[in-house]
Amino acid sequence: MSVLTARNISLSFGPRTVISEVDFSVSPGDRVGLIAPNGVGKSTLLRLLAGELPPETGSVSSTGTVAHLTQETLHQAGESLRGHLARRSGVARAEQWLQREAEALAEGGGAEYSDAFDHWTAIGAGDFDERADVVCEHLGLRADLLDGREPDELSGGQQARLRLAAVLLTRADVLLLDEPTNDLDAAGLDLLENHVNGYQGAIVLVSHDREFLARTTTAIAELDEFSHGITVFGGGWDAYVEEKANAERRAREEYDAYSAKRDSLVQRSRQVKEWSRQGVHRANSAKARRDEPDENIRAGRTQAAENTASRSSVVDRQLARLEEVEEPREAWQLRLTLPSAGRGSSVAFTLRQAVVRRGDVTLGPVDLTIGAGERWRITGPNGSGKSTLLGALLGRLPLLEGDRSIGPGVVVGEVDQLRAEFASDTSALRIVADASGLQDVEVRTLLAKFRLGADAVLRPARELSPGERTRAGLALLQARGTNCLVLDEPTNHLDLPAIEQLEQALETYAGTLLLVTHDRRLASAVRVDHEINVRDLLTFPRVKGGRYGS
Repeated sequence: MSVLTARNISLSFGPRTVISEVDFSVSPGDRVGLIAPNGVGKSTLLRLLAGELPPETGSVSSTGTVAHLTQETLHQAGESLRGHLARRSGVARAEQWLQREAEALAEGGGAEYSDAFDHWTAIGAGDFDERADVVCEHLGLRADLLDGREPDELSGGQQARLRLAAVLLTRADVLLLDEPTNDLDAAGLDLLENHVNGYQGAIVLVSHDREFLARTTTAIAELDEFSHGITVFGGGWDAYVEEKANAERRAREEYDAYSAKRDSLVQRSRQVKEWSRQGVHRANSAKARRDEPDENIRAGRTQAAENTASRSSVVDRQLARLEEVEEPREAWQLRLTLPSAGRGSSVAFTLRQAVVRRGDVTLGPVDLTIGAGERWRITGPNGSGKSTLLGALLGRLPLLEGDRSIGPGVVVGEVDQLRAEFASDTSALRIVADASGLQDVEVRTLLAKFRLGADAVLRPARELSPGERTRAGLALLQARGTNCLVLDEPTNHLDLPAIEQLEQALETYAGTLLLVTHDRRLASAVRVDHEINVRDLLTFPRVKGGRYGS
């Protein structure tokens, strides 16, 4: 029995169709992975299913509560962590509804009091505070932080745990999750996977994490970028990959067979018509009249040539009856290249007895030498100091003790965890042009190849979607050339084909590579020479108590 059903829903933004005649339903226990290239409409579809957007045609209905947790969290000024979690989980709205109805009931109204109370109970508002304390303590967000700190005051790792806490605290018959794995470390991913696999209701989730999809989903719903409809593949991620590959192979084989048959018939029709034309011409030519004075014989030859023409009509009818097979359309691909800026010095970075502090994290003393062309993966749980170590190496953070050096000729290209370069009011066009030295027309062409259209490149960069900001960052890497790549969670907000393209580009990259990623399949696909766990460098760990990341 379905708990959420969409019937023939469609939605357009101006002339652009986003969702077209989609039928979709989920039942309790379903865990459906929703996939599509960036910008096709995954988040829009989740908003339609959540009732946040009305469809232009069709309808969406549910038999229980529906909760939607977006990929980007808006922090309200003055809002405590507890208040943030209550709002994200729907508890705050439920309490407001119940309070309004209770006040109306006291004044003789309150017609919806019973519904409000049932909803308040169903989403776990009654014991929310107790559950929030337990969940946050388990995640390393101490309970004393919940009422005394605002979300914007948290580190990147703590922000990731806060987003995970919202998922773990939300109770609904249908849970809609948009990129829930972003920035989560191994411990967080394990918790999320266990939660999703044990969830009693239905879950529809958007994720770029192939390993997470393989471990959690019971079906994959693919939103087609051309038809804007949905195809559901049963059996989870690995079954989808196999079935999709087989379907693409069959479609190509069917089109190739149709194309060969069509071309053969067209060629045969043209050939027969040409034979007929030449035959009639020869039969009626002056030479033919001289060579064959008998009119009856000449007429017979003309008739034979015309009969040849009638055979072309038969071929034309066969061509008309041939059932057309549409040529498979090639999906957009991120064709990423990472040009080199030359080798530079033999040593890229050096830290000598270096001590660096950011927030509650202190690393060091650290002795570290990274040679040119070496490939390093930096690991560790959320909040343990991976970005702090990168900041020390790149010279963004001052050292409390020790020395740091960056080799002459080292040209760094970076995709940072927060995509900070594009978190400004300056347009993406201007940012890339200024950083690369390219002309505006060249930048437009480049960004278009990274699926950033004319309207997007002129907007303030901070208004771009997370996926657009990430693709703009990769475009900038391609534009200016580097001999050292620093990638901090580069797959966040990238679609699956783009991640595979990134893997291929990194395989042939000859420069120095510093990689931070919790994407397990990316980590296994990208070759590295060295691995360093920042927990081995901690002087004062950020997480004191709690089992998360300990």
